[in-house]
Amino acid sequence: MNFCGMACDILTRTNDGGDLSPEHLKLLENAVNGFLNEKGERKFKELHEEVTSGKYKKPFLHGVEHLTIDHEGYVYWKGKHVEHYDLSFAFSAEAKNPALELAERCKHLERKCVPVNVNSVIWNWNEQK
Repeated sequence: MNFCGMACDILTRTNDGGDLSPEHLKLLENAVNGFLNEKGERKFKELHEEVTSGKYKKPFLHGVEHLTIDHEGYVYWKGKHVEHYDLSFAFSAEAKNPALELAERCKHLERKCVPVNVNSVIWNWNEQK
């Protein structure tokens, strides 16, 4: 199967790409447009295998467990919206510490049995400390 066929297969199985991480969607786009080097081709084949085997899981943002991001920059903690990052910032080295801080806030709120959402984590954080 060629890369376009593999891309269609991935899109079909991931809600038209909506269930992919932004990095994986970009990898798919680059595969379709013929912009992959050897390493990219290997990564794309691995992505295809993960998706078609049903083992695909969206990677955590900066490796921070339970923290994910969508294609529009909305950041989620265990599926609940907690922040918004510009995508160019979200995947930069500078975003790692803010992501870790965000996770610590979410854990703190969970320990206090406070619902974790953008209001409690960001807008009303000073009241929740």
